[in-house]
Amino acid sequence: MLLVASSAPTCSDVLLLAPRRRRRLSTPGHHHHRVLSNRKCRRHRSSSNEDVGHQKNRNENTKAGTLKRRELMETKDRRKLDERDDALWYARPRFCVHVDDGFLEQLTRLYRQRTTPEFACLDLCASHVSHYPYAYAYVLGHGLNREELERNDQFRRGMNTFFVRNFNEHPVVDAPDRTFDMVSMCLSIQYMQRGEELFREIFRVLKPGGVAIISYSNRMFYEKAVSVWRDGTGYSRTQLVKSYFQNVNGFTEPEVITEVLPDGIEDKKGNPFVKMMKTFVKRTSSDPFYAVVSYRNFKRVQ
Repeated sequence: MLLVASSAPTCSDVLLLAPRRRRRLSTPGHHHHRVLSNRKCRRHRSSSNEDVGHQKNRNENTKAGTLKRRELMETKDRRKLDERDDALWYARPRFCVHVDDGFLEQLTRLYRQRTTPEFACLDLCASHVSHYPYAYAYVLGHGLNREELERNDQFRRGMNTFFVRNFNEHPVVDAPDRTFDMVSMCLSIQYMQRGEELFREIFRVLKPGGVAIISYSNRMFYEKAVSVWRDGTGYSRTQLVKSYFQNVNGFTEPEVITEVLPDGIEDKKGNPFVKMMKTFVKRTSSDPFYAVVSYRNFKRVQ
């Protein structure tokens, strides 16, 4: 206490106080210069960060719609038991449906949930019926059999707005960039041998925020399905369709839907075991429903 009360500081007191005195003796001009320098540095760093951000956005925009990998599978995985031209296989029209009513009801319900009547739609690998819920503002159809496409009411409204093409030979859509709000493909993904290129085309013709819906079941023309699909399971087939979306820069993370409820809300609640058993009973008595859904760039708010 005597040391604290003493008016004469010790040597150690002087040493401790010396740095503080030097800071107080600093000239205002020098201090102001130092502050300006810090501000300049902050502005420089901010400008650099903005440049990096803009460059990143430019790079992402440049990559959008490009493939991450040219091939997702080996050549042997694309082979079919029947290697004849697909156009010959589909030369005879088939005015029938290939899955049961339960599957088709869910498909139409899913389209209703994800679209509005004002949409412009593209139906790939279509037949005489598209299972759409609305008479959309514009629909372009694609398929391999002209007679089937001519019977489709969705295409007839637009004076036969469809084109015939074998996507395994030429996977190109006859439409300008950013034309459609929805692209659908029902029960045909299992026959596509050039899926990577086709999904790049789907991205190209979708508008930003547009949705692609790929639906399928366990039914197929066995000899015309690609090997990876024939030899696969429900899980592996779903992973394949997801990988097609994930391989194109710009698609949102794909959603997998196996049930579409009548009230329009996918079943995400409830006892997992009870849900699993209900799904098992339903699938053993009807065609299983699968759909993989993705959007170009972002998911629209309906």
